[in-house]
Amino acid sequence: MDLDKLRALVELSRLGTMTAVAQATGFGTSAVSQQLAALERQAGVALLEASGRRVRLTPAGRRLAAHGRDILAAVTAAEVDLAAKDEPHGLVRVAGYTTSLRRHLLPTLDTLRRVHPLVRLELHESEPAEVDAQFDADLIDVAFVYDYTLVPRSWRHVPTLLSNTAMVLAVPPGSALPDRIRTPADLDVLRDTDWIGNSRDTGDDELAARLCALAGWVPRVRHRADSLELVVDLVLAGEGVCVLPTDAPETRRLRIVPFDVARTERRMWSLVRAGTQAWPANAAVVDHVRAHVNSAVPLEPR
Repeated sequence: MDLDKLRALVELSRLGTMTAVAQATGFGTSAVSQQLAALERQAGVALLEASGRRVRLTPAGRRLAAHGRDILAAVTAAEVDLAAKDEPHGLVRVAGYTTSLRRHLLPTLDTLRRVHPLVRLELHESEPAEVDAQFDADLIDVAFVYDYTLVPRSWRHVPTLLSNTAMVLAVPPGSALPDRIRTPADLDVLRDTDWIGNSRDTGDDELAARLCALAGWVPRVRHRADSLELVVDLVLAGEGVCVLPTDAPETRRLRIVPFDVARTERRMWSLVRAGTQAWPANAAVVDHVRAHVNSAVPLEPR
């Protein structure tokens, strides 16, 4: 089977329309349609069926698309294996959320340069919801992302778990909360309090909603901010509460309240495209960040 035709089928299974496939592959819509018709002839079975003015995959089409993802990943792995030298080298484009870059990647740069002088980095500050599009557009090679144990994500690229960090409630000084949330009823004092969410990702909103759902009510998210410094300033100004990880240096400025009502941790992951896990430069960056994460001393909030 022609790989371009197989890639068109895989992209159709992911994106859902011929127009979107044409934009993703760089072929025109007519060319994509011809590729898929040719793939059907090669396969000898119907891969597509009409659905109104659109098309959708048949059961056979879905099975072939699933095989196609593995085949294309294997081809990428073979290309990388043939192209790469033993010594890690080349440009590694890294996306990551702010804490992952500031607390775990930047401190490794001196060691990385000394041990692997042929590796160069290009950094992109990105939220987890943004990295799939960056991978698809071939803008990045490695991503550092997060999710929460109460709000798990399904990663479309190859994940490796790097760490688990406890989450705590961040509240204004003098808040009526007890020193620890032991039961859902302990959250009731926040029922009419504003919450602060992330302006670029919905994970924080969902985390607050699931936590408060244990007490039977819905939090009111009033403010949204991407900067942790701004979030902390809003809390200190009495403008709301939020849930923060204990490894963020900014957390030390606040009154924090641990909670036992649910196991709530932020998980840090590395992501790479399927087939590129063994690329020496990718592996070198991930390995250095993993080593720093494992050696980091947890920050103790005040």
